[in-house]
Amino acid sequence: MRSLLVQFWNEDAGQDLIEYTLLMAFVALASAALFLGAGGSISGIWTTSNSQLAAANTQAS
Repeated sequence: MRSLLVQFWNEDAGQDLIEYTLLMAFVALASAALFLGAGGSISGIWTTSNSQLAAANTQAS
């Protein structure tokens, strides 16, 4: 039983998969936080450009 526990403790076959999964989860969470934080700025830019295009369309008519 002791040798089985030692063998299990020393085995690292799935370690790379777990590390890459954790890294991918961190990148996904950081990206989501960045997109949520930048949402207000993007909305403001979109609103400004939309109003300028509408004004230009009115002047051209």
